[in-house]
Amino acid sequence: MISAERQTPRVALVTGGTRGIGAAVSRALRDAGRRVVATYTARRDEARAFESATGIRTMAFDVGDFAACEDALARIAAEDGPVTILVNNAGITRDSTIGKMTRAAWDAVIDTNLGAAFNLCRLTMPAMRTEGFGRIINMASINGQIGQFGQANYAASKAGLQGLTRALALEGARHNITVNTLAPGYIDTAMLDTVPPQILADIVGRIPVGRLGTADEVARCVTFLTAEESGFITGSTLSVNGGQHMA
Repeated sequence: MISAERQTPRVALVTGGTRGIGAAVSRALRDAGRRVVATYTARRDEARAFESATGIRTMAFDVGDFAACEDALARIAAEDGPVTILVNNAGITRDSTIGKMTRAAWDAVIDTNLGAAFNLCRLTMPAMRTEGFGRIINMASINGQIGQFGQANYAASKAGLQGLTRALALEGARHNITVNTLAPGYIDTAMLDTVPPQILADIVGRIPVGRLGTADEVARCVTFLTAEESGFITGSTLSVNGGQHMA
């Protein structure tokens, strides 16, 4: 018999949820019976096409803007219910070596990749406590674990997500709120389209399994960690990188 708690689908918010890994996560959570809202900031036509093709609701707002997040979550709560599954997937890059990096480039990456996670965790955790259930996934990166030349801002933002995860895991544990980090390696998405073939071949050559990962493989990990039955896993980092980095 299905319990009363499960008769109403959990509401899941996936930031950057209409493209690449985010789109795969949105679809996987939908298929797991969640009511999914996927955010985007640009490419409105692409987001509309995604919504039409998947039936997943899309919403445009700046996840780096606290007031915009507050307004969006209020609308979602009124129309769909409180968000109890949060996937902080949105991220940007502004690469350059530190000697050439501007403060604007630093701030943009930190605000979007790390600041947005603060905004949405801060705004969703009270409702999760009330509901007695919460699942938060912060999407980090292998480059936040091992560093990357020319990505001081990006690596710092992704490493920061791991610290945020551990602190919030302690705060949420007694309320049945789990907080975990996913750290993908090199995944076969449009982000790699601009990488020259020889460099991409060199990257693949450093991956022990001998190939790029897929967005669906990452999405399956998110589905597992956000399940009702995954309540004993919190404060962890799950690396999805084909063995390229083990820690």
